[in-house]
Amino acid sequence: MSHSQSGSVVGGSLLITGSCIGAGMLGLPILTGFAGLIPAIFMFLLAWALMTGTALLLVEVGGWFKHNSNFPSMINTLLGDFFKSLCFILYLLLFYTLLVAYVAESGTHFTSILKSIGAPSMAPWLGSVFFVVIFGWMIYLGTRPVDILNRFLMIFKILSFLGVIYLCLSYIDVDRLLYTNYKYTFFPLPILVISFGFHNMIPTITNYLKGDIKRVKQSILFGSILTLSIYLVWIFIALGSIPVSGNISIEASHLSGLDAAKTLALLYPRVITATSILAFTAILTSFLAQATSVTHFYCDGLKINDRKHPPFGILLLTLIPPLIIASTYPAIFYKALDFGGMIAVVLFGIFPVMMAYKGRYIEKRESPYQLFGGKYILFFLALFSSFILLNRILHHLGFEIFLTPS
Repeated sequence: MSHSQSGSVVGGSLLITGSCIGAGMLGLPILTGFAGLIPAIFMFLLAWALMTGTALLLVEVGGWFKHNSNFPSMINTLLGDFFKSLCFILYLLLFYTLLVAYVAESGTHFTSILKSIGAPSMAPWLGSVFFVVIFGWMIYLGTRPVDILNRFLMIFKILSFLGVIYLCLSYIDVDRLLYTNYKYTFFPLPILVISFGFHNMIPTITNYLKGDIKRVKQSILFGSILTLSIYLVWIFIALGSIPVSGNISIEASHLSGLDAAKTLALLYPRVITATSILAFTAILTSFLAQATSVTHFYCDGLKINDRKHPPFGILLLTLIPPLIIASTYPAIFYKALDFGGMIAVVLFGIFPVMMAYKGRYIEKRESPYQLFGGKYILFFLALFSSFILLNRILHHLGFEIFLTPS
């Protein structure tokens, strides 16, 4: 089959970038800003290396299975029923945690947009309710309407991102870019990890490219590098424009749960329109993707197939718990992303290493592709993933290895 008939590397790369660039991006400048631009770049490179490495491990592992094998089935075959069950639980926790973050953040931006078009002002929690009701209905209509809406949103997201860059260039202060505080260097790592969490897309991309391993690898590399480049441009613009301390700053935004788009809008009113569109489209595309994934997760688990709409009860089960939590704790955005990042470290950092080691060195499986570095690269990826996870677990237990902003 020709390459034109079996998808393209460009298409595969954009699928990866599209799955990464979402609402989580809005929080990255606030979380990396405590350490400063230079440490942030170093952490982005480390997170990119970790997640790209484990993604390539999944390509290797996928070579031991049929092209349509998914993540849980590979874990079940290689690691057993316990880890398959753990995988399902962690997947569901990850989906719900991200939905909590996105719904919580939707309230502020949704009410801001309504106010800008002359609608009466409302509390952020009420904005979250309207957001979930309106766009939850879109999910109920089915995957096709969501897909069409998502394509339009991607266009607006790209244009608004370019607009924010253009409008903020004049506000960049070199002193802000040169600021460093290395004691906070490792603080944002869990969120950086989740920002490169495209691993659930690998079976889809493999099918899209008809199992062509070479082009799957190219898609992963190009897509992840494009994602990294967009993130670096974003934090350069944001960290150069937002002060570290003050009434409207990185510190204040972290305490109040505001993302970088909202902070820029508060600092510089002329960028309000661009930042509002960027934030809203980023949140909405992420919300649609995650909520649709949860409904599919439940339908698959309950063997509910061949239906145009997800059952209404499944939709309520998907949306009501995140809405209740987000409305009760409206400043939970960063805490939810941090918890989601810890889950992503296990799912997309530790599990791929375990599967690769088991398949390579215990079961002696052979794949059309093997990640370079042998056991050494597996050891590094496992050690780095475990370091990130242990650091955050100890933090939540009250022990600090590396400082965390209060």
